[in-house]
Amino acid sequence: MTPRRRALGAAIAVPLLLLTACTGGTGATPSASVDTGNGAPSTSAPADSSRFYEQQLSWSTCGDLECAMVEVPLDWTDPAGDTIKLAINRSQATDASKRIGSVLINPGGPGGSGLDFTDYFLSYAGADLTAAYDVVGFDPRGVGKSNGISCGDAETLNAFYVTDYSYDTEEDLAAAAKRNADFAAGCEQISGDIMANIDTVSAARDMDVIRAVLGDDSLNYMGFSYGTQLGATYAALYPDTVGHVVLDGAVDFLLDDTDQAKGQAAGFEQALTSFIDYCEAQQSCPLSSDVETARQQIGDLARQARETPLPTGQDGVTVNGNLMVYGIVVTLYSEDSWDYLIQALQEVYSQGTASVFYQLAGFYLDRDATTGEYTSNANEAFTAINCLDSPELDTWTMDDQTQLTAVLEEASPTFGWWFAAGGGCSGWPWAAHQTIDSLDYPTGANPILVVGTTRDPATPYQWAQNLTDELGNAQLLTYDGDGHTAYGRSNSCILDAVDSFMVDGTMPDSGLVC
Repeated sequence: MTPRRRALGAAIAVPLLLLTACTGGTGATPSASVDTGNGAPSTSAPADSSRFYEQQLSWSTCGDLECAMVEVPLDWTDPAGDTIKLAINRSQATDASKRIGSVLINPGGPGGSGLDFTDYFLSYAGADLTAAYDVVGFDPRGVGKSNGISCGDAETLNAFYVTDYSYDTEEDLAAAAKRNADFAAGCEQISGDIMANIDTVSAARDMDVIRAVLGDDSLNYMGFSYGTQLGATYAALYPDTVGHVVLDGAVDFLLDDTDQAKGQAAGFEQALTSFIDYCEAQQSCPLSSDVETARQQIGDLARQARETPLPTGQDGVTVNGNLMVYGIVVTLYSEDSWDYLIQALQEVYSQGTASVFYQLAGFYLDRDATTGEYTSNANEAFTAINCLDSPELDTWTMDDQTQLTAVLEEASPTFGWWFAAGGGCSGWPWAAHQTIDSLDYPTGANPILVVGTTRDPATPYQWAQNLTDELGNAQLLTYDGDGHTAYGRSNSCILDAVDSFMVDGTMPDSGLVC
């Protein structure tokens, strides 16, 4: 097994100006406890876990939504041991006469907050879907308000995530392993035992408890990006309680890490080509009219920033190679954000400063561009969950690093070097108690709908094809377009097809391309 290299958080992309803050309001008002425990443990639920399935929820108002906490085991291999609390919120179905049940949603990451996602999802979800379902968001274990982990202050996080490190010698690789180990030790000192228990299988088991305490016999679920891995993991663990499940922007998590990195590097290179084509049609485009020359210009900017960081206009604040690449790729998640990249390039070429790139990188990293403080724990959760799910098992040598760099630079001439310089999970002290190595989803279970976008940068279309095949009892719906994920950001064809499946159970025509 190869170590996990640089990976981009596969969170659902939204137009930059439309991202909103946390959905929960201040001053929550308690309400009476409501017994919604009509669900029951799945047949695959671990022994001695029935007490979690029988709990009652106490809902409170939080803004326009309702909020509650759900108790689950800290360690699913020891359900009788310590427990943690998961934060959930919901918007009730708008038409009680058409209500089917609840639909659980996840925006991706890993590390994305489902609480923050709920209001945004409601802004674009189809009216038929919101009439039929209570929409329920949740912060997975270790994320946000669900016993969210912490690994240190902004200075600590900047040193780990922002600093440009070299991976050119065996000493560099050894330093990366020590850096990971030291960072993990700091996380454990602050966060405690939960650090070893925020893997994907544990989060999927939590989802089964949420399903039951909401009163649903089956899990209805819409997962985006990493949320597809979470949903497919649930299907592998609990096929008997799968209801209507949509997986949009599929992660093929059965691929080895090198193939995942290669696919994602190629995906962002393809997205960059689409951006360049768009840019060249705009009078404001500062790039060469030749596509390959324009690609080289963007690649050179990032490499030069690695050697000589660009000023931002703020005293002592600069943009290095990492921040430059983050600022570029965040705009490639959605064509609605391409104009921001044009603005950032215009500034660099006309003024020699990179304040827009700095703001864009802050958006990607959930970091306030003014204060420099991180506004969520998404980065720490991303690292911890990935390293639990795919721990470093082998000795990674300089020869391995050289070969990986060559593979990724062939897949992405612009970003390959950066994807290869991720440091991996060497030195990370924990591994998940259980991982999913195959799916083999039974034909007798409810079929699953997979949605793929042909030019998705973060989760390449091939991954959606692969996940559909790996599940077996699944069907692929295709959006022919740019950007990450499709539902709610593509067209009415996708929206109507997904809503018909979720509400009526009607699969779209096989091979449908929207």
